[in-house]
Amino acid sequence: MGRAGLAGGAAVARGLTAQAARPTRPFDRAAARAIAHAFAPPRPFGNRWDYHYARIKLSTDPLYPGVLAALRGARAPLLDLGCGLGLLAHALRGDDQRMAYLGVDNDAGKIVRARRAADNAALTDLAFETVDLAAGLPAHRGSVAILDVLQFVAPQAQDDILDGAIAMLEPGARLVIRTCFDDGGKRARITRHMDALSRWLGWMNAGPKRYPDPDALRARFEAAELRCAFAPLYGSTPFNNWLVVAER
Repeated sequence: MGRAGLAGGAAVARGLTAQAARPTRPFDRAAARAIAHAFAPPRPFGNRWDYHYARIKLSTDPLYPGVLAALRGARAPLLDLGCGLGLLAHALRGDDQRMAYLGVDNDAGKIVRARRAADNAALTDLAFETVDLAAGLPAHRGSVAILDVLQFVAPQAQDDILDGAIAMLEPGARLVIRTCFDDGGKRARITRHMDALSRWLGWMNAGPKRYPDPDALRARFEAAELRCAFAPLYGSTPFNNWLVVAER
């Protein structure tokens, strides 16, 4: 790795260390409402579920500000694995991050709505596709985001996704993961219950299967000669969510 790569990796590590000391805040209400507007129905009495979901998610969860900070300065194309409604794409463009974006999810209905919202917001240089991650990953070279996804796939598929994502990284590209670590604490138990509830409500089409082990993740990154950093990313929520960033 050259000096520029070392500097970039060190910057990521420093940023996550600072974030651990000063938790990232969610979007303010005005910013959350501005993004959520793209998910509003065209008619006043249409289904407003996605609008309210986006608005609440963005204004209560520090996920997207944390991911934006982790990706800032990385210009490689981004693959968003398990993109859901594509909120990350809206957050990126609002942060003036213009890398090409591909969001994939196994929920075809969410992909349809993600495309519609992206069109409503006039987002450019992006695409959404229906992909079952358990069956394989799309071809890609660049950065990868895996946000609140790994626990919902079977252990072997989880390992395959991580290995596939690592293989996609080019120098300067970043792998950004947000996941719960099941450390046996109260936050982890609450996270597991909420993930199970999401399945019961039908928001997720699978329940939690295995939460990644931080030591195993770190060992996997070191074996692949990646720099990595871990920082809590739960803010004022009750969940045990962490942000993990790895870079070649």
